[in-house]
Amino acid sequence: MQPPPRPPLCPALLPGLILLWAAGQGRAQEVQAENVTVLEGGTAEITCHLHQYDGSIVVIQNPARQTLFFNGTRALKDERFQLAEFSRRRLRLRLSRARLEDEGGYFCQLYADDTHHQIATLTVLVPPEDPVVEAVEAAVEGGEVELSCLVPRARPPATLRWYRDRRELQGSPSREQQGKVFRQRSLLRLRVERRDHGAVVTCEVTHPALGRGQRRQGHYTLDVQYAPTARIHPSQSVLREGDTLVMTCAVNGNPRPTEIAWSRGNESLPARARAEGEVLTLPALGPQDNGTYSCQAGNPHGRAADHYVLVVYDPGAVVAAQRSVPYAIVGGILALLVFLLICLLATMVWCSIRQKGSYLTHEASGLEEHGEAREAFRGEPGKRKEEFFI
Repeated sequence: MQPPPRPPLCPALLPGLILLWAAGQGRAQEVQAENVTVLEGGTAEITCHLHQYDGSIVVIQNPARQTLFFNGTRALKDERFQLAEFSRRRLRLRLSRARLEDEGGYFCQLYADDTHHQIATLTVLVPPEDPVVEAVEAAVEGGEVELSCLVPRARPPATLRWYRDRRELQGSPSREQQGKVFRQRSLLRLRVERRDHGAVVTCEVTHPALGRGQRRQGHYTLDVQYAPTARIHPSQSVLREGDTLVMTCAVNGNPRPTEIAWSRGNESLPARARAEGEVLTLPALGPQDNGTYSCQAGNPHGRAADHYVLVVYDPGAVVAAQRSVPYAIVGGILALLVFLLICLLATMVWCSIRQKGSYLTHEASGLEEHGEAREAFRGEPGKRKEEFFI
């Protein structure tokens, strides 16, 4: 069976079909572009893809509409732009040492029967440097300190966060646009005490230009200023005539006191005394050295003092006192042991008596229940009968 004959082509439709075919032929040759992102100072590749390229003119222009390459021939003397590839499939341009000024749309133009063009948008990112963390003012015990975290340049804006001991703290961020970059700062206020001295506070910066999971950090060690403390430490506790006493005044404070003053009550120090900063030395002690010795230290936030009462003993008295101390301790321990032993014995006797009485009561009760009471008579007949329960 033969197929039915095709209807004849209408002559009136022929011009329209010819136009459609011509338009299809014109669209067959076209150009496409890719958007590119590069870090400041890095290298970017701008690519123009060619479809059905027949050797027509291809031009690539920068955002200022200056022609960089004309059919593969350099037109602008900027050595940072290099033609990496020019083939029937693509035109690839390599830009080195990218700057913010290079950002914008690059025009890929194909001149055929009709002009075709696409725009490749180049975006330049400015990664932040390590943040600068500093204290706006000195930190004093019981007051507040303000810390500043500064990121001088970033594009787009970075994210700033504060941490202490892995715990996030709330800061006050601000930013200022300077041309195409942003200058950012975050302020943090903390109430500080003496125990906070030496604690580390961290400012952490995240940014799209940094690799995944990467961040910039700046650290600040709290320098809390506080009033001083003083404590006298003698070289020995019992001092005899002829001994040498060395007293050390241990001071602490921020800023640390640099001058330490020694004194003895309302009297002057013995002529033999040697005061060298934190150390006071008294050689060849005698009864005339007895008294209350003091050391004093200060800084801009206050003063501190400590006192030590010196008693110089006769050698014999000191030896006797030293020998009597162990015997007194041993005697006290023995007396405590004897007391505990007596308490233990008394408790054991009381428990034994209580247990025996309970046993006899139980036995008597058992005999009475079973009617096993017996009568026992003592003495002559006619006398009073007595009952005994056994």
